[in-house]
Amino acid sequence: MDRLASLEIFVRVIETGSFSAAARYQGIGQPAASKAISQLEEWLGVRLLLRSTRNLTPTEAGLSFYQHAKRTVEDADEAVRAARGSATGLDGRLRVSAPVCFARLHVIPQLQRFMDKHPDLDLDLRLDERHVDLVDEGIDVALRMGDLADFSMPARRIGQARRLLIATPAYLAQHGTPSSPSELLDHQLVIYTHDGVGEACTFRRETEEATITPRGRISITASEGVRAAVLADIGLTIASEWSFTPELVSGAVVPVMVDWVLAPVALSAVFPTGRLVSAKAREFIAFVESCLQPRAALAA
Repeated sequence: MDRLASLEIFVRVIETGSFSAAARYQGIGQPAASKAISQLEEWLGVRLLLRSTRNLTPTEAGLSFYQHAKRTVEDADEAVRAARGSATGLDGRLRVSAPVCFARLHVIPQLQRFMDKHPDLDLDLRLDERHVDLVDEGIDVALRMGDLADFSMPARRIGQARRLLIATPAYLAQHGTPSSPSELLDHQLVIYTHDGVGEACTFRRETEEATITPRGRISITASEGVRAAVLADIGLTIASEWSFTPELVSGAVVPVMVDWVLAPVALSAVFPTGRLVSAKAREFIAFVESCLQPRAALAA
């Protein structure tokens, strides 16, 4: 039994819902497709499909096996493309996970030039604040902000931005401008958080150092919400300059306490453990890096 061929037939059966459609896709006869699945079940020692006269239904084991089989087939296809040097002619589907705000401001506005360069490539861009499981969700590459919690996954740093204390001119005109970290206790802070408490931040100025834990009446679990609150003159926030790039350029928001420096924020490309890094993923990351280049002046 050719196991890879059987895996591909099984994947096609699940996706098409029939032996005949899968057989046509593979260019084989229906009996050969049915035999391949039977041999696969015998080799695994589990039933993958429930067969009836009208339809095929995957078992629980079959659904689980399908996810792994699909990734194996995709990796094999990618290996063939890489060996043939097809990086310049990308095709298939690329699944990317990215933070909502960063993608909206920096990736999506320039996405058309990436798609124009690769007309045979389909992009599945999944925007989420949470860190999804790359293997379980079939993600090819994820963009992650900040320190990486899981060092077992292959990763590459692709950018870095300042973290700034930011407010609108209208908020500062009404409430005053803080000049030191201790004065933040007298201001309304909009806190970006996952658990209701902001992360401790260390401000540095020459030989001075001050660590505060942001506190405020408003905590928000999405960067877009933090943006909306700050732009509504509700309070100050500590955020990466990437989160407010257009407004920093236009002057709609301004950095505060610029003589006090915060640790920068890193942007990393993270790849699923145990899978070949595809040419499609590498090309997309190169595109994201190019998206950040026009903003380099902000990071100076």
